[in-house]
Amino acid sequence: MNSTKQSRPSFVLLYTSVIYACLFGLIAIAVGNLKIEQFDHVIISYVQGMESPTLTTVMKFFTWIGGGLPVIVIIILTMVVLFVFLRHRKELIFLVTVVIGSALINMVLKHLFSRSRPDFHRLIEVGGYSFPSGHSMSAFSFYGALAYLLWRHIPGSLGRVILIVLSSMFILFIGLSRIYLGVHYPSDVLGAYLVSSCWLSCSIWGHQRLMEHSNIPHI
Repeated sequence: MNSTKQSRPSFVLLYTSVIYACLFGLIAIAVGNLKIEQFDHVIISYVQGMESPTLTTVMKFFTWIGGGLPVIVIIILTMVVLFVFLRHRKELIFLVTVVIGSALINMVLKHLFSRSRPDFHRLIEVGGYSFPSGHSMSAFSFYGALAYLLWRHIPGSLGRVILIVLSSMFILFIGLSRIYLGVHYPSDVLGAYLVSSCWLSCSIWGHQRLMEHSNIPHI
């Protein structure tokens, strides 16, 4: 009975990861066949139509905090807290696996699709390929993993709601900032969210199986 109950969350995680992978595959096919350009241009026109000096400053902040040195510092500080203060070594391994795995998957996919970045109305200049968005993938993977790790340590529904809202806000605005600043298509961000959802679901499944195995008493 207990094993059945424990297997249900694992089944759901694997099932949802397959769904996310299939949805990403559909986006990838549309990108490869140039069948998603109208969708991209409609969203870009709407997002960039809101341009203002204040909003540009906000979006540049979220892009800044979502990549490069700031995100490295945030990840390292989180790892220090997990390892030194909380002594959660298995959770540290989980977080490292999610972050590094996300970066490697993004690198492989970018070179596989070799999609050029948008070449109109850029507010910042960056290099490299466009699909899927690296900022969006790292944000989803890191803040999603962090929310998963902190969930059981936060008492009360209010604290958990705040955790989900803050995590979702960072994920959403980092992705949105890439569209607003003209360095990614919306399909780049959507594809990044889907492949990160798949990777994070698989990582959580693996972590839960590891935790269950480590709690089995030796006979």
